[in-house]
Amino acid sequence: MTSVLYDVPGPKARRISLIGSVIGVLVIGALLALALVTLAQQGIFEARRWAIFGQADVWSLIFDGIGATLGAAAIAAVIAFPLGLLLCLMRISEVAWIRVPTRIVLEFFRGMPVVLMMLFVLLVFATSPFIAVVAGLVLYNAAIFAEIIRAGIQSLPKGQREAGLAIGLTSFQSRLSVELPQAIRRMLPSLVAQLVVLLKDTSLGYIVAYGELLRAVQVMADFLGPQFLFPVFFVAAAIYIAINLAVSRLAIWIERHGSKKAAGGVAKAPTAGVSTVIK
Repeated sequence: MTSVLYDVPGPKARRISLIGSVIGVLVIGALLALALVTLAQQGIFEARRWAIFGQADVWSLIFDGIGATLGAAAIAAVIAFPLGLLLCLMRISEVAWIRVPTRIVLEFFRGMPVVLMMLFVLLVFATSPFIAVVAGLVLYNAAIFAEIIRAGIQSLPKGQREAGLAIGLTSFQSRLSVELPQAIRRMLPSLVAQLVVLLKDTSLGYIVAYGELLRAVQVMADFLGPQFLFPVFFVAAAIYIAINLAVSRLAIWIERHGSKKAAGGVAKAPTAGVSTVIK
């Protein structure tokens, strides 16, 4: 018996796979145990090193960093998404003098590191670190959003555009009223997943002295001393993971409940009743 993409593994292949999985788990477990023993020997798990999290000032600084991180990410997302829509429409324009320069601009911003754009805005325009972080995130993510939406438009059946033109819409009206809403709905999981990347990229604000979460815990570690470096960064990493997992779960939920209704998808046909006569 074979599957669509590959041959179903036989007993020997399954046995080898099981042995490899067991060995892999044992190796990972051994490395984890070694790391824990090493950290314990260095006194990382001593209660005095974690007692700082019982102080209100420590959590106040952490919450300030979380607020700065979420604030920059939210503002950047609100600006980057409509800008990405505009760039997408310009990128797929039938007018060459609009389409070609937009393509060059998108490729440039997609290829530029986000931290370089932050530094450029900060040093050239002498702005605040907050504006530099938001500007860098907007320029990069707007280009990514534009390409994601463009991919969604290209994935639609050609009949969608032809139907719009057939009812008297112009090319631009068809893009805006017929294709764009369907493309956004179809690519919504990818758009939400890109928000995870945007949120993580706020940590680059540390380079331009923006007081986001990473910067806050670094200041706190410098103030408290090197012995508290691991606990502080461990808590910061846990917060980052928790926030990103929440956004990722949102993307998964949208993919499961939204993509099934995306236009152009194949609807599941009702099963016709068939009567079987046994003689």
